[in-house]
Amino acid sequence: MNTLAVRSTVELDELITAVRGAVAREAGWRDTASYVAEALHEHLPPPELLTAGPLVGERGTSSSHRLHVEPDGSFSMVAIVWRPGALTRVHDHVTWCVFGVLAGVEHEDLYELSEDGTTLTEVGSKANRTGEVSGFAPPGDIHRVRNISDDTAISLHIYGTDLRRVGSSVRRFYDLPTEATK
Repeated sequence: MNTLAVRSTVELDELITAVRGAVAREAGWRDTASYVAEALHEHLPPPELLTAGPLVGERGTSSSHRLHVEPDGSFSMVAIVWRPGALTRVHDHVTWCVFGVLAGVEHEDLYELSEDGTTLTEVGSKANRTGEVSGFAPPGDIHRVRNISDDTAISLHIYGTDLRRVGSSVRRFYDLPTEATK
């Protein structure tokens, strides 16, 4: 993950302050994700927050750029640039996550794990568009993210942990057979 220089820190500073306030409410993960989503919705920065360098890349790839890690380790902010055709593996997370789309469309496929842990069922799909904010908390956060458009998408993700310390927001990758919802 790259550390990213941003064009303007005013918007980012306002967002960091708002997220600090949301996290300081010391609620459970689902409520914290909701509070952080409210803060991100109110302070969603423009895509011009990023310099031009991170936007360049190969079709089918994505790149993550660390924007901020709270000194006490309570949250990290990452900008993800999704180039056309980019696709993640099916995964879940180590903690709550909130994301807002700064540009483009981030497609998300949602899954449930069978009780015996051997199969995934696709339970939904949604297109998260510019300006939209969403969040979730484990358990029940199994998903895959992709960019199926011809335009680059940019999203800002806030995770409830110090990503420098844990290395990744992903808890587990799921390479299991997938069934469609019946």
